[in-house]
Amino acid sequence: MTSPRPFPRVPDSRGPLRPTGAGRAVAVLVLVALAALIPLLGPSAALHGTGEAEAPGAGGIALLRTVLFAALCIPVGELFVNRLARSLPGTEGHPPVPRSWSPVAAAAGFAAALGLASVVATGNLVPDQVTDIDAGGLYASRDGKLALLEVNAFLVAGLCALSRRPVTQVWPLAAVVVAEALRAHPTTEHSPLTGSALTLVHLTCAALWAGGLLHALRVLRLWPRTAGAALLGLYARVAVVLLAAITATGVCSSLRRMPPETILEQLTGTAYGRALLAKVLLVAVVAALALWARRRLRRAADPLTACVPARAEVAFLGLAVAASGLLTALPVPIRW
Repeated sequence: MTSPRPFPRVPDSRGPLRPTGAGRAVAVLVLVALAALIPLLGPSAALHGTGEAEAPGAGGIALLRTVLFAALCIPVGELFVNRLARSLPGTEGHPPVPRSWSPVAAAAGFAAALGLASVVATGNLVPDQVTDIDAGGLYASRDGKLALLEVNAFLVAGLCALSRRPVTQVWPLAAVVVAEALRAHPTTEHSPLTGSALTLVHLTCAALWAGGLLHALRVLRLWPRTAGAALLGLYARVAVVLLAAITATGVCSSLRRMPPETILEQLTGTAYGRALLAKVLLVAVVAALALWARRRLRRAADPLTACVPARAEVAFLGLAVAASGLLTALPVPIRW
């Protein structure tokens, strides 16, 4: 979603948006299944013909990482949009919001982080049985400590989500983002702190964008149409900044791993490059849908018709999250 001009008055403000029926639920299930297939089956397809070896359990690891990213997006988006909602004129106090998905997301994130920690505890191999897991060994390595940090952070985030002050989730969720940024750039890498800083900004902005749009669309079902249009317009003005930051950090991160003189060849000749190209195409579709939504917010008699492309935007953002999970399970390209 990108920045609109001030929205016009909505002629029909008789009530909030309502779900359209079972067809939407079926569509969601299909999209979830498709998003799960991308990281689960993607490594073999991406590696085909490249001569690169697939790491053991790459599909499962990519799926766990996708669940972890999704579990991060949901509570971050809720906190973000609820904060925007409270800042709108006329919504002082406690504006109505849908039931939080944060506790379920935290449970899913905890399970995914625990699964990833078990892989680290067996020397980055998928354990065949419980006795293969050396839980104590996690404290002996940097990756192990980061894995434990993510497990504990999701546990604390779930407890915070169930407490009287769910806003306190922001601290354990921030710990997950920091841990992911550090994990993605080991100390053996050239300028690891620079890479971690880029990943930190990229992941934070992506979680705010994807999770925020999802929650904003849920809120619109409870709010009057005029107030809903105001919330969507406010989200869009922030989202344009998030998109710019995501694009800038994504380009910089890609150039760090694939120098300009080799990037075209690596985009088609390496598994990482192919997955990155797929993610770029998905983000391009998302940007086109955001532009469509912007035009409706600016020009339509009812700005909330922008919800149609916005729902499609959420779906493609979910696929982009799955592509991100796939990228983490593929071998990093060689700097030629």
